[in-house]
Amino acid sequence: MQEFRYVIRDPVGIHARPAGLLVKALKPFADTEITLSKGEQTVRATQLMRLMTLGARQGDELVVRAEGPRETEAVAAARQVLEQHL
Repeated sequence: MQEFRYVIRDPVGIHARPAGLLVKALKPFADTEITLSKGEQTVRATQLMRLMTLGARQGDELVVRAEGPRETEAVAAARQVLEQHL
């Protein structure tokens, strides 16, 4: 299992555009379980509407976890999107 933590910098938090970019970036990793957590809430990072239900705002810490054959690449892809868009 690979994981990393990320604190949201975007003043709006998770919204449709960056959530969509994250889902799109992670689609190629269907063989790997990728989740995103905020506090006690955990959702699959490839499900757009679930990502939106987290209600993550600026300053919130997210934990991205990946488990599977391509977990290292999946975590790197998620990190890139988060750092560039959130």
